[in-house]
Amino acid sequence: MSTRASERIGIYPGTFDPMTLGHADIIRRAAKLVDRLIVGVTTNPSKDPMFSTEERLAMVEREVAALGIDNAEVVGFNALLVKFAQKQKANVLVRGLRAVADFEYEYQMAGMNQQLDPMIETVFLMADVSLQPIASKLVKEIALFGGDIAPFVSEAVCRDVAARVEQSGRLGDY
Repeated sequence: MSTRASERIGIYPGTFDPMTLGHADIIRRAAKLVDRLIVGVTTNPSKDPMFSTEERLAMVEREVAALGIDNAEVVGFNALLVKFAQKQKANVLVRGLRAVADFEYEYQMAGMNQQLDPMIETVFLMADVSLQPIASKLVKEIALFGGDIAPFVSEAVCRDVAARVEQSGRLGDY
């Protein structure tokens, strides 16, 4: 029987604005590595979100439920990641990598997190090769200019984004 001290609790943090198939791939794979996976939906002051925190939480909860992963849960947070991890008693941070450009930033962040709490390990997962180019920022840009985002997000997220673009009236001209 697993004791709390030996339980592997992982956190996969992100803004998920919107959630992509790349995010879903990392969630599916990370859930196999830990006993409990917390998908942490957070804010990022340097990003201009398309969806509110509440909308992103609902979106991620729906998408994680659709994956059928029984050891994953979605939790919102607005704090230093290490503090959130400590509060959740997590001992693993999961970070998805798409390309070499992601690695430099993620490597620096992992080093800082290790300085803040050496008991929390960071694990990097490479996105599936077919999903590596997908980034939420690019998905939003494509949608805002009338492009097809269906290859990059679930059908439900595609509808969410289309509705938001229509609501905002931000569709670009060609």
